[in-house]
Amino acid sequence: MKPLKRELRLPLLMRLSFVLLFFWLAFFMLNEFRNYLYPLALGVLFAYLLYPIASFLERKRFPRILANIISILIGLSIIGGLTLLIYKQFQLFLVDLPLLKERAAQNINTIFSNIESLTGIEASDFIGGAKTLAEDVLNSPANNFSSTLGSTFSVFFTTFIMPVYVFFLLYYRNKFKQLVMMMVPDEKHELAERIMEDVNKVAIRYMTGIFIVVSILVVVNSLGFVVIGLHHALLMGLIAALMNFIPYYGTIIGYAFPLFFSIVIMDSPIYAFFVFLQFIVIQFTENNILTPNIVGAHVNINPFMIILGITLGGFVWGLPGMFIAVPVFAMLRVVSEHIPKLKPLAFLLGQEGTEEHAINRNTFSKLIRKNKK
Repeated sequence: MKPLKRELRLPLLMRLSFVLLFFWLAFFMLNEFRNYLYPLALGVLFAYLLYPIASFLERKRFPRILANIISILIGLSIIGGLTLLIYKQFQLFLVDLPLLKERAAQNINTIFSNIESLTGIEASDFIGGAKTLAEDVLNSPANNFSSTLGSTFSVFFTTFIMPVYVFFLLYYRNKFKQLVMMMVPDEKHELAERIMEDVNKVAIRYMTGIFIVVSILVVVNSLGFVVIGLHHALLMGLIAALMNFIPYYGTIIGYAFPLFFSIVIMDSPIYAFFVFLQFIVIQFTENNILTPNIVGAHVNINPFMIILGITLGGFVWGLPGMFIAVPVFAMLRVVSEHIPKLKPLAFLLGQEGTEEHAINRNTFSKLIRKNKK
């Protein structure tokens, strides 16, 4: 006789307690070792970004070590050039800062005087607070930039260890794959290979795509601000574009400073109107044209989950966490799609289930046909 298998069924409350304990421990570990973990996570993503270059050089008969070094040098050159450009623009901004503060004080007086004359509300009590707020906002980019470049151990560690991570992740990529295959039963090798291939495809497509999107937005935003006539247009364009490494929130965060700058510093409210108009155009273009066509549908995460993931990532790791959240969710969705027990998680993360309510070309076609009838 075969022994009877008894399945242990814990009470629901106990199972929920274990789930909550797991999430609490995960949060504790991620937060406690953040200065070690997020550079490693960023290193993985940048390795995916540089992998197409390294792979291309290897196909051209370059040794792997040399291909990896060249790829990393190309990446460091781009980042170094961009950092130098931002630094130079900040230097120009700091030179103009006293004049900008004086103009901000004048504009604040004018704004509140107009409010007082239109509404009859005494606004003198708010002018001092508004001036203080304007000075804090104008000073904060310089202060934050200085503190970011400060010689702290954390910044030093992240800056110098990440290229090392990237190099070894690229160099040992076959070893990591073999390790996974050694841990998986023989009958699951085909499934494991398919999962790794799909995860690699999603990560590479996301990283290269988002880099191209941000590069386009640097040019478009800067040219737009030049046409509008905004002071320090290149700096404003860089700030607005670089924040788009964070989906959804990025454009809003990136355009907050140019909009504030146009309201407080420029000599006419028409500048603020044009900046806001450019924000609407860029937001629509990035979300509906650039990202879907360049990043592609491989990410396939619904907006609600993206917002939740970015919020959670920011809560745990700050800006690096907000950047890491989307590719991590995309990889998690791919893995979940291939494992039957995790299919509900893939369904939750994906965009399936709301097709009938989606606004697309078919929706407008149906609407037009109904109106014709």
